[in-house]
Amino acid sequence: MELQLELFWRPCLTGAALALLLPLLGLYLRLRGESWAALAYGQIGAAGALGALALGIPTLLGGLAASLMAAGCKPRLERWQPGAGLFPLLFLLGWSASLLLAANLPAVEGLGAALFEGQLYFVSREMLGAAFVMLALGVAYLRRTGWALLLLSLHPVLFLARGMPAWPARIGFDLLVAASLALAVMCLGVMGAFALVFIPPWLAFVLAPSWRKALFIAPLLGFLTYSLAFVLALYNDQPFGPILALTLTLTAFLLLSFGKRGTEN
Repeated sequence: MELQLELFWRPCLTGAALALLLPLLGLYLRLRGESWAALAYGQIGAAGALGALALGIPTLLGGLAASLMAAGCKPRLERWQPGAGLFPLLFLLGWSASLLLAANLPAVEGLGAALFEGQLYFVSREMLGAAFVMLALGVAYLRRTGWALLLLSLHPVLFLARGMPAWPARIGFDLLVAASLALAVMCLGVMGAFALVFIPPWLAFVLAPSWRKALFIAPLLGFLTYSLAFVLALYNDQPFGPILALTLTLTAFLLLSFGKRGTEN
């Protein structure tokens, strides 16, 4: 009985922590017009995890290193290519590297499929701890620096007029997003993690009357849809990532449809 509870609660709590964190990060990414950064960092992290497995290095370490390296190089790369074009390039780089590693190295083929589908039910204690540490770090960082990110996105001239450098907030946020996505991909899959970063913030921007309420609505939507997806995937014995993405997508259609009917009436 204890083993069954551990097998159930460990993935449940790991995913719950990420379902609260990723929509919060997604709000600021959407504000900056960088929602696709989540897909790029996630895929780069997946390639790093596969490469680490091939080299006999812990996969989580490899994924974190690859994503953080991409985030660290972002300011320099943006000098010749803005984020709107940079993130698709990074995604394609990570995607092609992941598929080539999985196709040519049989030892990493299983992990490649797991990173695509989401391997939440097989997360380790280390990943559970890492998810809660990342959630705590993310909330603490946004409480302290969220106003700077908000001001930089809406009134950059006013921010600079206060005599404060912009790079600590920008680079710190990029590193936080990259590390969070590398961890999330290992648990939820590339598309599952991206869906949590993209859809709840998108809905919050549509439904929330203010930024403060959006900071509450986005993680709430992420947590509720994650919980429903967890039950559906577990009960029907389905891979978690596709169920999560499908649940979030259908939720978006339903909420937007009811919202449109409400405005028409």
